[in-house]
Amino acid sequence: MVNKLCERIKAVPLLEEFAENSFLPRFYEDPNKFAFPLELSFLAARYKQMTSCFAAHPDKIIISDYLIHKCKLFASVNLPEAELELFDSLFSIMAEKLPVPDKLVYLDSDTNRLSKNISIRGRSYENAIAPQYLEQLSDAYRKFLNTDNGINKLIINTSRLDFVNSETDFERLATMILENN
Repeated sequence: MVNKLCERIKAVPLLEEFAENSFLPRFYEDPNKFAFPLELSFLAARYKQMTSCFAAHPDKIIISDYLIHKCKLFASVNLPEAELELFDSLFSIMAEKLPVPDKLVYLDSDTNRLSKNISIRGRSYENAIAPQYLEQLSDAYRKFLNTDNGINKLIINTSRLDFVNSETDFERLATMILENN
């Protein structure tokens, strides 16, 4: 999706890097033990990736498939209170150094569709993700989206769209994103 939009408007893609995070498979095996190092490693990696991209392309439009706030949302679901307080302190320091996006597009989907997409993605360590966990994450996103944080938001329900395999659905979605200001 991001790459196709970038091609259309000659923007720079900023795609989430997660494959090299060695904590991710371990987190799914033992969430209590690995949640904190996982969340810190994602925060550090995303911050580094974003600052590098913005520095390398100061005058270009950048389309990202994630927002730094994703780190805080996952941490709010995965971390106990004391660790979350420490995480939030570090997050605040880093997030204030990043630009606010011109627009946040949230592709909302129901839990069944999210589960199906995860299954299609085919990462073995994600096979046991419970629907309740996906619902907790969705609730965290909805709470964030309902706050007035100075970010222009566009929320699109994609439960019935297949913008990966259907050019018609992609065009419909792209039109909503590019024409909505």
